[in-house]
Amino acid sequence: MTTMRNDSADKNLFASSEKANVNSAAPLAARMRPRILSEFVGQRHFLAPGKLLTRMLAADRLSSLIFHGPPGVGKTSLAAVIARHTRARFRYLSAPAATVKDIRDVLAEARDRLATGAGRTVLFVDEIHRFNRAQQDVLLDDVESGVIVLIGATTENPYFSVNGPLISRSTVFRFEPLSVEDVVQLLQWALCDVERGLGALAIEADPAALRFLAQMADGDGRKALTALEVGVRSQAAGAEGGPIRFDLEVARESIQEKAILYDDTGDTHYDLASAFQKSMRGSDPDATVYWLARMLAGGEDVRFIARRIAVCAAEDVGNADPMATVLAGAAVQISEFVGLPEAQLVLAQAAIYIACAPKSNAGASAIWQAMSDVKTEPTRPVPRHLKDSHYAAAKKAGIGAEYKYPHDYPDGFVVQQYLSGLPKQYYAPKNAGYEKTIGRCLQELRRLIDSSRTVERAESHEDQGPRDGQG
Repeated sequence: MTTMRNDSADKNLFASSEKANVNSAAPLAARMRPRILSEFVGQRHFLAPGKLLTRMLAADRLSSLIFHGPPGVGKTSLAAVIARHTRARFRYLSAPAATVKDIRDVLAEARDRLATGAGRTVLFVDEIHRFNRAQQDVLLDDVESGVIVLIGATTENPYFSVNGPLISRSTVFRFEPLSVEDVVQLLQWALCDVERGLGALAIEADPAALRFLAQMADGDGRKALTALEVGVRSQAAGAEGGPIRFDLEVARESIQEKAILYDDTGDTHYDLASAFQKSMRGSDPDATVYWLARMLAGGEDVRFIARRIAVCAAEDVGNADPMATVLAGAAVQISEFVGLPEAQLVLAQAAIYIACAPKSNAGASAIWQAMSDVKTEPTRPVPRHLKDSHYAAAKKAGIGAEYKYPHDYPDGFVVQQYLSGLPKQYYAPKNAGYEKTIGRCLQELRRLIDSSRTVERAESHEDQGPRDGQG
């Protein structure tokens, strides 16, 4: 019996040694993953005291979850912490690599654990948007029945990338990038932690260097921890017993370039495009050029940016400054012709011009109202005198015969009906920029039209004569 106990102890010791060796080889960001909720940093909008996820965990009423947010903000780490907090087994699947069989195996194991009283299973599916519909459908029954607690992580908007039935069975939490203060706290913990971090080394870290890393990581804790480890480990061999200095110069070398989060098909793409166009519309050239720079730095297609500028010129400036559309059209052509980096110059010029131009959406409103009438009201026929008369049969039928050629009249204007049915006013010029001039001209033309109609009504009344019994 003694020999058996010694063999068992030797095996446990060997397993522990293996685990320690594997852990020591893991990157700092992996070693510093939080083990309990109090070690988790960030996401206070749903994980602070009294917030939704905190209440769900406290009440032990955990439903399946979808974690949506950028890389390096703690989606995987929080899933593992939740499993540990709820005393559930944690199973990990990477959606791009997992098969339907892999999913079924995990589900079968989860059922066995529940049946034998061994507890629940948390299945974490990384990049769940990469599951096809069939793979997502395999999960539905066991998610609904509570066989597993599914936690899916995605960098894409789950309402577009995850099928509706799975979304309806889950609670969606949106992760935000970590604040600079949050990332600095992670770096300080890593420097002090002897067991998992760099605390066993003698390191003199400049607070300004840590803050620089946090700023350059742009909310990505993993990137900041990786840079810290690179900067420290790269000096460890030459330290010769003295402390390792992690200063601003080392920090710059370690991270080299700021992480710029951008997804040209996801939320970032649409959110930045929206901010860019709304800043132009809102007459803020500084915000306009910043969002333009964000898109350019993220690798956005210059043609997409140029199209947004052209749309804003027509929709939001319009006839208040007709030159805006001309400049936007030139930006579309020139940016595609010269390419980057020079294209940023013409895009900036056009975007800033539009931001500073007087604004009017009168033209846009006119076409929107007209389109609505075309789609919802009875179709108005083309008046007979406006129809095409460039063929012999039309002339024989008298089509177009009553058309009045405006240039045959003083000032190139003559009153005639251009829209059948009751009059309709779609275009209402605003008192902005050049549209003031257009408004004055249109007001005078409409006055002439109204006067002409008054005369026509009076003449028509005279032609009718007195009615029977009246004189």
